[in-house]
Amino acid sequence: MTDLIQTIARSLDAGAVIPYLGPDMLSLCSDLLVPGTPLALAENMTAKVSVPHKIRKRLTQAAQFIENFKHRKSVVHLMNEAFAATPAPSPLHLALAASGARLWVDTWYDDTFAAALSQTPGPWIQVQGLSQSEHFGHWTGAYAADGSVLAELPAKPTRLLYKPLGSHGPAGNYLVSDSDYVEVLTEIDIQTPIPAAVQAWRSGRHFLFVGCRFDDQLTRCFARQIMKRSSSQHWAVLPNEPTRMEARFLQEQNISRIDLPLTQFAAALMAAMQ
Repeated sequence: MTDLIQTIARSLDAGAVIPYLGPDMLSLCSDLLVPGTPLALAENMTAKVSVPHKIRKRLTQAAQFIENFKHRKSVVHLMNEAFAATPAPSPLHLALAASGARLWVDTWYDDTFAAALSQTPGPWIQVQGLSQSEHFGHWTGAYAADGSVLAELPAKPTRLLYKPLGSHGPAGNYLVSDSDYVEVLTEIDIQTPIPAAVQAWRSGRHFLFVGCRFDDQLTRCFARQIMKRSSSQHWAVLPNEPTRMEARFLQEQNISRIDLPLTQFAAALMAAMQ
């Protein structure tokens, strides 16, 4: 395992690895100020708006109910409230931001990794998935490090943070309801929602999945399409025994499981990166 982590560290330094971050990265933060799981987010939203009991713990369905019977603005308002605070980046956030990586994929709505990038030298750009209910015909929005809107995403940005589900900052863009996902999933097989810069940079590179689970169809679908046409070797930190569908996904995508607690992996990787 030590040799493997050293290999990952060297590949990160060489820019050959794309960190792919999930909600559980927040478990490394000393101040968890925002919902850190889909269940926690669903409970946060449904504590403020009444929804049918059977969907109270189902994030996309609860968000869809609120969108249908309140308004899309109500969903955005609840999401903005839930992610208003920014947890201080953990040492692993900071280490990955300062590494040789030039593309990071962050699949949760918090601003923590953007804050980590802001603490490293050099420019960077953030590109976020957009809801078709609010931005029909536009799949992504691009923002400079200061939050200003970019008219278009450069073909070869120096450093790129890709938030396929959107993010709190700087503009409150969110893919969270059933209809949000339906719109994206109708096009994602042909890669339309995935920025050309992401498609170009992933070619031949490895993915390192940290803080992710693949125990539902949505997370597997997004990961599968985002890593398409990349290298044939990837890694995922999964301390819990994979479900049957997770194990099948790991096998079909050539993802090697790293069976370590996230805190232990983070310490080992940072030691190897020094």
